[in-house]
Amino acid sequence: MSDITGRRRERADAKRSRAKVLDAAVELLGRRPEASMDEVAAASGVARQTVYAHYPSRQALVTAIVERLIAETIDALAGAGCEAATAADALSDWLLRSWAVIHRYPVLLTPVLASAGGDERELHAPILDSLLRILDRGRTSGEFDTTQPIGWQVSAILALGHAAAGEAGAGRLDMAVAGNAFRDAVLRVTAGR
Repeated sequence: MSDITGRRRERADAKRSRAKVLDAAVELLGRRPEASMDEVAAASGVARQTVYAHYPSRQALVTAIVERLIAETIDALAGAGCEAATAADALSDWLLRSWAVIHRYPVLLTPVLASAGGDERELHAPILDSLLRILDRGRTSGEFDTTQPIGWQVSAILALGHAAAGEAGAGRLDMAVAGNAFRDAVLRVTAGR
């Protein structure tokens, strides 16, 4: 086997093992936020050294999880509300899609991702573009309240999402009930007068 073929195989293997570790970490930390790196290694079926080769610290692993989930959320929200006749329908679509991501990844309901650091608004920035477009559309058409700054509305929407996720994560609300409460509350916060 040539040296180049060996390096390609090694890189492909490394990529696969990195993905296995990340998949296992997302699932495991969603169930047990306190899980150790050793437990992540066991859940992913790789050696502890392999986990540390790809993610030298828990912080590095959490950062990789955040990056992956942001990318998946951006994909899930792509085109949200594009086909909607009204801004309220577009916002409802955006909220349903965002809640589906939260439902798919329980790790988002845990304090694990808070350790990724950074400003909350900064962490959410990549997914807020579509929300801002929808809010602007609704404010321009008169469907949404314009008496409050749009930045306040965004902060309120994020806070309501965290509140709903917190209630679901703590088991006080069923995921579907929490998702409906999130959507209904946001639609009330943004409703025009």
